[in-house]
Amino acid sequence: MIRFKRSDEFQEWLDSSRSRPARGRVLTRLDNATRGNFGDCAPVGNGVSEMRIHYGPGYRVYFTRVDEVVYLLLIGGDKSTQKRDIQRAKEIADEFGIRNDS
Repeated sequence: MIRFKRSDEFQEWLDSSRSRPARGRVLTRLDNATRGNFGDCAPVGNGVSEMRIHYGPGYRVYFTRVDEVVYLLLIGGDKSTQKRDIQRAKEIADEFGIRNDS
């Protein structure tokens, strides 16, 4: 079974969500991913991938693989902050010393 660890920035983003339904959608997607069903995801570079959640403003969860079963949730956002969020996700992965070019 896949496990997710959360960066402080990801947890802050999730906790700051004012929309309970949106937060529920994010948590449901993460729950599905623990069973291997990541759904709509795409690599964005430097080993970081984007999980797209087609709800509301188009929520995004950025993550990277740490090992065979552990993934680190880096940051969350939506379509309107996508470019900035991708850059920050890559920076967080670097801060954790994660170098994954896949």
